[in-house]
Amino acid sequence: MTNFIWVTNQKELFHRYPDAPDEVSFLKNRHRHIFHFKTYIEVKHNDRDVEFIMFKKFIQSFLDNFKAILCDKSCEMISDDLYEVIKEKYPEREVRIEVSEDGENGSLKMYR
Repeated sequence: MTNFIWVTNQKELFHRYPDAPDEVSFLKNRHRHIFHFKTYIEVKHNDRDVEFIMFKKFIQSFLDNFKAILCDKSCEMISDDLYEVIKEKYPEREVRIEVSEDGENGSLKMYR
């Protein structure tokens, strides 16, 4: 059995999809979303060795500094960037990250 906790965060960000198909060519232009994040992290015991509020603040700190590096990134790419900082602080844990645009469409990535 693997135990997880999860936290949610959100952040207004701007991005674009330079290689968008013609049917959605408007996505090639810079546009705004409220990105929603749901991040799961493995915990080692039932007394929670990763505390909810601290983990949420850690992720929000990353997101607060993220706008400068966003630009052409998809939900999947943003997830990978977030995972890199999580695994540095919390090594050897399973992590799952959901990233969505406006809570409507998004991705789920699982990292081991």
